This record gives sequence, C-alpha cells and structure tokens, in this order.
Amino acid sequence: MKLTVLGATGGIGQEIVRQALGAGHQVTAVVRDPARFTVTGAGLEVVRADLTDPGPLRPAVAGRDAVLSGLGARSRKDAGVAARLTRTVLAAMEAEQTRRLLVVSAAPVGPAAQDDTLLDRAMLRLISALLKDVYADLREMEGALAASATDWTAVRPPRLQNKPLTGSYRTVVGGSPPRGRFIARADVAHAMLAMIDDPATVKQGVGVAY
Repeated sequence: MKLTVLGATGGIGQEIVRQALGAGHQVTAVVRDPARFTVTGAGLEVVRADLTDPGPLRPAVAGRDAVLSGLGARSRKDAGVAARLTRTVLAAMEAEQTRRLLVVSAAPVGPAAQDDTLLDRAMLRLISALLKDVYADLREMEGALAASATDWTAVRPPRLQNKPLTGSYRTVVGGSPPRGRFIARADVAHAMLAMIDDPATVKQGVGVAY
C-alpha cells in the first residue's frame, strides 16, 4: 500500500513508519523538522510541512491508500493542536479525494467500558479532569472527522507506554476494553495499520488496550 504518516517524529508516528516499512509498504512521512526524523528504509519518502495550509500537503496525500495521523498535544499547553492540524489534513484529503484516514485520539474521549471497576471509573474521571483541555481538543477533532467526507477511524488508547511491540491487545469498536489501563505506542501503531482494511472500523471510534 501507499501510506502517508503525519506526526511521524512522535512516538506513535515513528512506530507506524517503521512497521509499515517492515511490512513492505511505500511510506511518505510528513514532518516539520526532517533533522528530528531518524527512521530510514527502502520505500520511504520524507516530506517537510508544518500543516498550517492544506495546499502544500496535497501532494503528500494524493493517490494514497490511507493517511495515518499521530498528531496531538504533547502537553496541556499544546491543547488545540489536534483539531487545528486535523482540519488542515481533512481539507487536503478532500481536495485530492483521498478517503481513508486513521488518527490517534484517547480513551476518555469515548464511552467508558460497561464492565469497568469503580477504581477504573474513578481514575478515568480524575484523568479527564486533569487533562480536560486536551480531551476537549480531541473531541473537537473527532467532531471534524464526523463532519468530513473521509472514511475515518479514531483510535482511542489509554495511558501510553514505551515498550516493545507485543501484537497482543484488545480492540472494541465504538467502546473501550474493560480494565484497559495501558498500551505500548508500538501496539497502537500496529492496531492502526491492521485497521486500514477493516470496514467495521470506518467512521468509528475504536478503543484499544491490553
């Protein structure tokens, strides 16, 4: 497949690029600063763009089988970046009639798992309160996705870890895995790549966790 990866210098973005290249896909990595991007490999093209204008992004998404985005706020001070940059991506994709888009969101944006324990629910409320600006940004981003013409999927992980790929995790379309407290960035990337051709995930939020 021909894939474009946005936010490719981030933890999930880099994992998407590495795993996609390892699977033999052609990958275009879109980054703001190529000097910070260290992934190499056959089939990789690196494109510099700041995502403030959809025009320069259009060649990077044209003719692609899917666009995968690891864009998002790295801290509370960055709240607003996910919705703003995703709107640029949507405009570029719609102009080029590229339809498949997968983005990283977060578990608190979706519904709580029905079988969660009281402790899990209390932790979710606490995290949601502490990061309310970040999650408001992600909800706005998901609203923009829902209003778009793309075949989108919002992947909603809980707390992220820097651990090796396991390939063993749970996914719930339209919900969250019960007691799903952690997942490695590498496994989020793996799940996103696996969902590209999964019609059940189109126009859905998908919870993913161990």
